[in-house]
Amino acid sequence: MSVPPKPAARPDRVGLWRYLRLFRADILSAQPERLYRAWMAEFRTPFFRSYMCNDPDLIDLVLKERPDHFPKSDRVREGLAPLLGRSVFVTNGETWKRQRRIIDPAFEGGRLRDTFPAMWAAARAAEARLAPGTVEIEAECSHAAADIIFRTLFSIPIEHALASAVFQAFRRYQRTQPLLNLAAFLPLPRWLPRPHRRAVTASAREIRALITRLTAERAARIAEGTAPDDLATKIMTTTDPVTGQGFTTGEMVDQVAIFFLAGHETSASALAWALYLLATHPEAQDRVAAEARAFPENPGFSDLSRLKFTRDVFREALRLYAPVPMMVRETTQAERFRDRDIAPGAQVVISSFHLGRHERIWTEPDRFDPDRWARPETRESARAGYLPFSAGPRVCPGAGFAMAEGVLMLAAILRGLRLDPVEGDVPVPVAHLTVRARDGIRLRISRRGGSSS
Repeated sequence: MSVPPKPAARPDRVGLWRYLRLFRADILSAQPERLYRAWMAEFRTPFFRSYMCNDPDLIDLVLKERPDHFPKSDRVREGLAPLLGRSVFVTNGETWKRQRRIIDPAFEGGRLRDTFPAMWAAARAAEARLAPGTVEIEAECSHAAADIIFRTLFSIPIEHALASAVFQAFRRYQRTQPLLNLAAFLPLPRWLPRPHRRAVTASAREIRALITRLTAERAARIAEGTAPDDLATKIMTTTDPVTGQGFTTGEMVDQVAIFFLAGHETSASALAWALYLLATHPEAQDRVAAEARAFPENPGFSDLSRLKFTRDVFREALRLYAPVPMMVRETTQAERFRDRDIAPGAQVVISSFHLGRHERIWTEPDRFDPDRWARPETRESARAGYLPFSAGPRVCPGAGFAMAEGVLMLAAILRGLRLDPVEGDVPVPVAHLTVRARDGIRLRISRRGGSSS
């Protein structure tokens, strides 16, 4: 199987200002090639110290063993605050713990079973929208992922006026604000102008106003006793077992914003890359299609287990193109990493993108090989270098939701359609809100013979 593309890494040594220019263009290609084999790297400037950790023991220390000592950096929150407010994605300490106690029950196994019919309906709708011809698949995946979020969260399809308005506003927002910007690493003074900030803030304000309308309407239906039993109702009626209090409307707007970001933007990224990988690997695509054709027309949640190879394809896409490429934590006390003293206030970067392709963790790391997930030795590699949903207490609460969604979407699309790459059109991954293709991903779509769709 051919090697999928990855960013062209910069030379190991460049000057600070050239590095900052590269960083602003794309955080992935700004990193040197050696990070795909190094256990740790230090980036030192007059302004800050940053340490990228690929050592599995250090990752366990930061994410699992002492997570309270490595909170999320406020510098990351600076870029996302206009949209996310104080959502669970950016908070720390007791605030974060309270939020997770309210949110987590909505994503337990039983609730995932309840959302399954809405997921499958959205997946079939996505397949029906795809017509033969050349298609920019990232846009289609964004549409499909947004549809799933609205159907499962608010019981409305993407065609609903408010849902459509949120989706269109988010499309205007998503490429104006990278997930990690210079503020995540540089202690920029507050008076320093941010030329992009005004447009980002205006876009975020538009999205939040629309989400506020959705949330207020749901609160009214809950009060009337007419609200559907979906994720929004579950979260809005759950109280913290410690304090006895639930989310206020304002707090719920923050959480819906991150649900939409995490459940739409990241899922769309993963699905688009998975479809590209299948288009460039026709034998794997045919195996997914065979599983999909044997899948029931009206499946139940337990039928997901029939899509074993499809699940491995989606896992492999997440390994190669982790949607959230980097996680940034901050040291709150003096630490020692691999015989190096780390001062309080240093930035600790864990790159799920580099870990997924690390040469000392994975066999043939750049090779698309879904069958690796059936081999016993992959378990150790996955434990050390597979972090698409983070790990430890801050693991994504929607990880199971995302896996089910991705597998269902692949099955729905491939059961009746064939995908082929466009000759000479090779997508280049860059980091925006998530890992997307610099100029989009174009695929040729045709109908499979004897389609069941």
